[in-house]
Amino acid sequence: MKKYNHLALEKKWQKEWEKKGLYKATNPKKATGVSSTEKLPPKCYVLDMFPYPSGQGLHVGHPRGYIASDIFARFKRMQGYNVLHPMGYDAFGLPAEQYAIQNNIHPRKAVLKNVATYKKQLEGIGFSFDWSREINTTDPEYYRWTQWIFLKLYDAWYNSKKGRAEHIDTLIASFPKNEWTSKSEKEKQDILMKYRLAYEGYSEVNWCPGLGTVLANDEIVQDKDGRPVSERGGFPVEKKSMRQWFMRITAYGDRLLEGLDTLEWSEHIKEIQRNWIGKSEGSEIEFALKIGSKNTAQKIKIFTTRADTLFGVTYMVLAPEHELVQSLRSSIQNWNEVSTYVQKIKNKADFERTAADKEKTGVELKGITVINPVNGEEVPVWVADYVLASYGTGAVMAVPAHDERDLEFAKKFKLPVNYLEVEDTDESRKEITQKAGGKLVTRYKFHDAIFARQRYWGEPIPLQHDKEGIIHEVAEKDLPLKLPNVTSYQPIGTGESPLAGVLSWTKKGYETNTMPGWAGSSWYFLRYMDPHNKAAFAGELALKYWQNVDMYIGGAEHATGHLLYSRFWHMFLYDLGLVPTPEPFRRLRNQGMILGADNRKMSKRWGNIINPDDVVSTYGADTLRVYEMFIGPFGQSLPWSTESIIGSRRFIDRIWRLAEKVELKGKGKSDKNPPQKISKETEILLNKTIKKVTGDIESFSLNTSISAMMILLNAFEKVAVDENRLEVGPFSQFLRLLAPFAPHITEELWSRFGNKSSIHKAEWPRFDPTKIEAEAVSVVVQIKGKMRGSVTVSAEASESEVLEAAKSNEHIAKWLEGQAIKKIIYVKNRLINIVI
Repeated sequence: MKKYNHLALEKKWQKEWEKKGLYKATNPKKATGVSSTEKLPPKCYVLDMFPYPSGQGLHVGHPRGYIASDIFARFKRMQGYNVLHPMGYDAFGLPAEQYAIQNNIHPRKAVLKNVATYKKQLEGIGFSFDWSREINTTDPEYYRWTQWIFLKLYDAWYNSKKGRAEHIDTLIASFPKNEWTSKSEKEKQDILMKYRLAYEGYSEVNWCPGLGTVLANDEIVQDKDGRPVSERGGFPVEKKSMRQWFMRITAYGDRLLEGLDTLEWSEHIKEIQRNWIGKSEGSEIEFALKIGSKNTAQKIKIFTTRADTLFGVTYMVLAPEHELVQSLRSSIQNWNEVSTYVQKIKNKADFERTAADKEKTGVELKGITVINPVNGEEVPVWVADYVLASYGTGAVMAVPAHDERDLEFAKKFKLPVNYLEVEDTDESRKEITQKAGGKLVTRYKFHDAIFARQRYWGEPIPLQHDKEGIIHEVAEKDLPLKLPNVTSYQPIGTGESPLAGVLSWTKKGYETNTMPGWAGSSWYFLRYMDPHNKAAFAGELALKYWQNVDMYIGGAEHATGHLLYSRFWHMFLYDLGLVPTPEPFRRLRNQGMILGADNRKMSKRWGNIINPDDVVSTYGADTLRVYEMFIGPFGQSLPWSTESIIGSRRFIDRIWRLAEKVELKGKGKSDKNPPQKISKETEILLNKTIKKVTGDIESFSLNTSISAMMILLNAFEKVAVDENRLEVGPFSQFLRLLAPFAPHITEELWSRFGNKSSIHKAEWPRFDPTKIEAEAVSVVVQIKGKMRGSVTVSAEASESEVLEAAKSNEHIAKWLEGQAIKKIIYVKNRLINIVI
């Protein structure tokens, strides 16, 4: 056999796979009007989170999730599934626009160049993507359907009584007819805007003049002086009120929480979403406002989950941005001091203001007090930055005796602390809420999502504003509403999108805000099911067959962004009967990062990026794939080591050399050196390895899969020593186990053993249960914490089997006679403690 030339071999098979369309998934088709889905094998939809094609291309950390998903997809194909494993690009957003500004190039040209680079790199690693389904969010034929879904959201409201979204017409039908028809178009629009799932409003946002756009909280960092700056470029960020579009995601709060229980996701990700949604059952209570010695009709509304602590209130705190602060300026005796403080806080980031270890700051609003509704006590009002206008009502009743933040604030400013006996029960909270004249309410920590960006490079929002301020929808037949070609993408100085400076756009009244980066990625997984459909975002047959994503792989950092927004959009489409399932992603796995050798995140900024092209060129794509899976547990972040990758290359080389001992050189008795049959021990190891690798791929324990195959390879090498040769049967099973991990070398060897079809369409090996000898282990038996003996059981015995073995042991059973077992504590293969 020739020397292993990974470059030639890998290119050869990549071209062959593409030529044969080996990885194309099959969609159901109509036959004389009848669905032919029953003729297709069971489906398995394996998906990677949508990548953004940056100008820097991939570094070796990016493919880790793709390699794992590819292993799973290849594994499922070999198990007989019709596998959908697509790839595309999420290419709208701020980075491309900034690149266009800095380099005087249209962002579309930059995106196309970056996409070509990404695709070439991905193809070089040997992924089994169905490239015939490739999509790009910046393609007008794609964002036509993003705009179409937006219009569906704009024309819908959430009927809380029925627990689902409906067309806005059903809401209009519930209004008194005469009263509704008598209203002007502007009045009707303002009323409906309070119900629409996509609606217009105003919001205080993170405005970055240097970038000319609004930033999300996670796009902001602190500079060396603790001031908020943009993560990209380090430009100062300030607060600004701007016209925005919003998505009423809060309407789906309960369903987003309940749906988590149906998903095979890690508890860690589920808990992040639960905390982000932040459902709270509590009370809404109003405190009457007093100016000087005069009572007023004004009231300050607060939300609390502990109405039973109302008797412990010693002061009230308003967020610096609370509208009441400005409206009371003429009545606040120390307005200059308050105004200076508010201005100082204005540009502080929320995460800085609410940090647990941050020293509390604030100013009393002298001359302003509120009346506690349960005891009539008059308490002072303060303004402090630890209260946010965006959380709750922007006002907090302070109970220092029962809240750590309030206590810290009270101690610093020498405010009273009222210690009291409280009874935190549902009944007590209900009684006190009634006494205070309040009401029981359910609130959520999360807010409606801003669905607008003040930038050019994004999906146009398909709406028009006329001179009277009435909003009109772009007709469905006129979609897609395409971005205009412009010569400048520079900010226009007002904070508005560059589109506001395009006369041909504004003359027609088109909306100047564009959609956020998460618009196209909130439904892309549906388009993959039927990417060339011109009549719908996906056909009914395709949606019915593929249902949803069976295995989704991506970073945990998307828990409160993409994963939440996608679930919201999918639930909405489900309400409209447009998709067959309420949830988009059935199973989810999160990969850890591959760090630089310095244990830092790989970044151009740190100069620690390693290009996968270089690794593939030097060691081969199969080596890269094996190394990135073998480096450690899939969910753990680990440093890259060029020295360690050599071990993975040696593993590949050893397989290549062993294959020389497997090739058939003769037949039967005429062969002077017939193949050696593997021993019973090696046969047991082979079957154990098949069982382990099968289970490990399902659970994404991919590093231990490779360890098991390395052990099996060692055993095969011991058979094929000197002039001895190994039987092709066991080695072929080994190759099929390895195929998802190292697709190129296994395909080459598979073909050399005379197989005409691809190894990636071969049947996945099955283990023989009768040929797996479980090891025997001794398990210590404790009763009430005292050792009473031990039992010998199979290493694979369950807790119940160990308990039965203990009960059957006469020396142990006597300690259990007449006793009721209350609890079992079992440490597998080591100890069982029986509590009686």
